[in-house]
Amino acid sequence: MNAVEIEQAITDLAAQPFDPVEFPYAFLEAFGNKATTIKRLRAGASNKSDLGGVLQTSNIHILTCDTGRVTQTLAVLKASPATVKAKAKFILATDGTDFEAEDLASGETVACAYPDFPDHFGFFLPLAGITTVRQISENAFDIRATSRLNRLYVELLKDNPEWGRDERRHDMNHFMARLIFCFFAEDTGIFGGKGKFTETVAQMSARDSSNTHEVIGTLFLAMNTERKDRAAANIPRWASSDDFPYVNGGLFSGSMEVPRFSKIARSYLLHVGGLDWTRINPDIFGSMIQAVADDEERGELGMHYTSVPNILKVLNPLFLDDLRAKLEEAGDNSRMLLNLRKRLARIRVFDPACGSGNFLVIAYKAMREIEAEINRRRGEPDLRSVIPLTNFRGIELRDFPAEIARLALVIAEYQCDVLYRGQKLALADFLPLSNENWITCGNALRLDWLSICPPTGTGVKLLADDLFQTPLDQTEIDFENEGGETYICGNPPYLGNTWQSAEQKAEIRDVANGRTRSPGFLDYVAGWFIKAADYIKHAGGLAAFVSTNSICQGQTVPILWPMVYSTGCDILFAYTSFKWANLASHNAGVTVAIVGIGAPSNGLRHLYEHQDDGSVVLRDGTSITPYLSMGSPVIVEKRNAPFSELAVMEFGNKPSDGGNLLLSRDGLQSLGLTEKQREKFIRRIYGSQDFINGGARFCIWIEDRHLSEAQKIQVLSERIEAVRALRLASPDKGARTILAKRPHQLKLMRIGNTHTIIVPSVSSERRPYLPVGIVDERTTLTNLVFGLYDAPLWNLALIASRLHLVWIATVCGKLKTDFRYSNTLGWNTFPVPTLTEKNTTDLTRCAENILLAREHHFPATIADLYDPDTMPADLRAAHDRNDEVIERIYIGRCFKNDTERLEKLFELYTKMTVNKGQQTKVSKR
Repeated sequence: MNAVEIEQAITDLAAQPFDPVEFPYAFLEAFGNKATTIKRLRAGASNKSDLGGVLQTSNIHILTCDTGRVTQTLAVLKASPATVKAKAKFILATDGTDFEAEDLASGETVACAYPDFPDHFGFFLPLAGITTVRQISENAFDIRATSRLNRLYVELLKDNPEWGRDERRHDMNHFMARLIFCFFAEDTGIFGGKGKFTETVAQMSARDSSNTHEVIGTLFLAMNTERKDRAAANIPRWASSDDFPYVNGGLFSGSMEVPRFSKIARSYLLHVGGLDWTRINPDIFGSMIQAVADDEERGELGMHYTSVPNILKVLNPLFLDDLRAKLEEAGDNSRMLLNLRKRLARIRVFDPACGSGNFLVIAYKAMREIEAEINRRRGEPDLRSVIPLTNFRGIELRDFPAEIARLALVIAEYQCDVLYRGQKLALADFLPLSNENWITCGNALRLDWLSICPPTGTGVKLLADDLFQTPLDQTEIDFENEGGETYICGNPPYLGNTWQSAEQKAEIRDVANGRTRSPGFLDYVAGWFIKAADYIKHAGGLAAFVSTNSICQGQTVPILWPMVYSTGCDILFAYTSFKWANLASHNAGVTVAIVGIGAPSNGLRHLYEHQDDGSVVLRDGTSITPYLSMGSPVIVEKRNAPFSELAVMEFGNKPSDGGNLLLSRDGLQSLGLTEKQREKFIRRIYGSQDFINGGARFCIWIEDRHLSEAQKIQVLSERIEAVRALRLASPDKGARTILAKRPHQLKLMRIGNTHTIIVPSVSSERRPYLPVGIVDERTTLTNLVFGLYDAPLWNLALIASRLHLVWIATVCGKLKTDFRYSNTLGWNTFPVPTLTEKNTTDLTRCAENILLAREHHFPATIADLYDPDTMPADLRAAHDRNDEVIERIYIGRCFKNDTERLEKLFELYTKMTVNKGQQTKVSKR
């Protein structure tokens, strides 16, 4: 269940008569517990309560009680030994009149009347596996409003299916935007009385809902007509009163058609209007409401919320920190404060993937806060804001989020006016809305950003679609921004190269414009970085985006960052990788980074490093690498051979056999070979999962000199012919003309004469070390692992080190969140100092100690041994000793942390590439 569904379920529960026996189970069911889970709790199989209540392990202990004993019962729950033993996160007590609960980890509490507990549903979202943020916990209204609007939207489409089709989708979305404005206006004093719009619809529309659409259409017409013209327009007196002012601004222009309402839809409308819309938070609400109008996203309502703290990770270092510093510097100096206010008036914030406007709304509210403090210090608290909404520009692909973005900014402007200037002045300046259009609906990678956010005071001339029914020829905006600043920001779509459509790949290719040979490998978000860098080159400014951390890892770096550097941009600040979670239940969140770019300056670069404990450490320096470490902007490129003395690492053997040469243990038995035949024609074979999890597979291994003998064995001969037929039918020319001539063999036939060091190509990021091992001369590898054939054992010590894991995690990138190994990008580029004979001897001993420690725990698998929670002490000690020996070779002591490791490795890499006559791929400025 998502947050919106949970809110609805909790609200329904609170509306039912209180049943002290059933309440705990109904409460848990409302938070997504399955029927089988509830059944086990009822039966006592999983109920750990020692008080006669319901205790779900690692979740919550609930106890209903007699009237007036809620506080005492909560204390009993907290003192319960079962609560502690079961590691409950929450305790909850209620008597059907009062309701109390506590978060045992934070100590936060809820105490309210029983009917009001749905107002606090956000407090309990962790029960559904949803890691939420304080804004949601403290302001459940936005989720409640989204839930009600979603039910209304779905109900309307049942009776008006044509409004859900592509040709009328815009009309439906525009209708919803109008409703949202009316609900907000009737509760905030913009309309004549609180609840006036909802009250009028209730009074003037028939209970059978037959004329509800006509009543709403008439009200919309009134808000699009100036008072002096309402009589001529035949607007009835009930709609033309002062209670409904002239709004226009494009919001109520155009068609007045309204979808027809069923009795249920009318009821839903009245319930939505009955909410207290003064509590709307536009930076939260917009993110959730945008999904209402999208068929694919409606099932994920509430999942698109971007928390304010995460948005501020972009906006603060981009420009807000500097504004606040200038405010602090100005003190009470009237002239300096005036200059800062003039600067605020000329700042533009541009989000070219704005969705429902979160980043723009947060930026606007933060700037209004600074402006209000300026006005306070200058003794001008009632002064009208000099910060125009038209300076907060966006591009959004879909029309409804784009409309919501503009509406969210309009609401934010009004709320700021009320907060800083008072209700009276806010109302005086609010209506009518402006016809100016500053949110563009279109494809950001196809539009010209310079035309949408030009470097001078000229207006927008090209827009892909209209908003609030504003015609294209009326979208030119005049505003004073000459000499102002432009800040580009946002959270663009992440789509990896594998999942992009042909059109999206074409967009990236066109944005790259021939500046790289491999644009097809780029994540979709890379297009926004390239466009931003090009914009900055021509118009100045700074840009910062939330991005998948893939743009700072692996093969993406040498493709993307030379293009960015070639525009004259540099990385000015960054946040290293962190999980970007949303409101989805049990959502692990994508791993992201934040990167800010702009023209180089003499100032320090700021790197915000996320630590394992969730804290952030700020480091300053003169340069940040595209891998998000301090240092010169070196770019690691693939190499065909390793540096220095490292052994050659190659792929294992690709079968290309249609399953005829690979065998399970049972498959091997079914061949019925003699012991002598097995010895000659069968080998053990490892892939990544076989090696890590202890699987057993085999392969038919026929050397040319034994082919005639193998063909005399019917089961082998049949498999050989099956492989031949498969390869001859292949669309691949090499398979038909070369591999088909040796169907008795895997595509490659690599195997060690004495041993092979094995390295899986993909492994879990949870492990503290990369899995690496050694196999004998009768064991071979699939193409899902790498092999160092007959390599010195000290190579294993290097691969098993923390130092090498840090390098691989950085320069090779990841597959989802798992480490993705590469021989050409990870091993061949790994910088190793010149090793003495003693060094190699010491490292060999370390490798032997690691292998011996594993043997002590036979038959434990690599997965068992390297589980970070249960890793054996002797194995960890062997790795610690290995790390110490290696790191002393590098710097004469152990490194302090991974940051220091990475910086040393990049330093060495730079020296080694120069010594090899290779230039690091950075732009010449």
